[in-house]
Amino acid sequence: MNAMPPPARFDIQDLIQAIAAAKVDDQLLLQLTPAQWEVLAPYLQPLALAAGQVLFKQGAADRTLYFVESGNLSVHYEDEQGEVRLAIISAGSAVGEGSFFSRAPRSATVQAGMPARLWSLSPLRFGELTNRRPELALAVAMAAGAVVSRRMVNRRRRDAVT
Repeated sequence: MNAMPPPARFDIQDLIQAIAAAKVDDQLLLQLTPAQWEVLAPYLQPLALAAGQVLFKQGAADRTLYFVESGNLSVHYEDEQGEVRLAIISAGSAVGEGSFFSRAPRSATVQAGMPARLWSLSPLRFGELTNRRPELALAVAMAAGAVVSRRMVNRRRRDAVT
């Protein structure tokens, strides 16, 4: 019998470092103080994906926003001819921002291109954050909105708004 490896340990500091070190045009510019990160952390749920694992499918009604700590995610939509790759989302960015704001179904399928570590913020937890710490909720919303904005002005990345 093969022993299962211990579950991966998550530390919010790893996400903070990934955001600070990101050199991508759709970087999540969530610049918080250490005390603010400490308050935000309990609202986030860590998630590990194996290579090839689907995070969400095109058409799904979920509105969860995800922050990418490590790895990369492939964004593609499915049409009559099959899958068409649209973009790669890297560490230090976010995914799911389109549905987070629009309440529309997911516009594309997102899956891990390699093992990835994410932090999710569900609409319910965001609502709680909004009620308890509106200044932090505003900072998160503005950072996610900036990701949408930067993707929309970049023709290659426009379809990566999920």
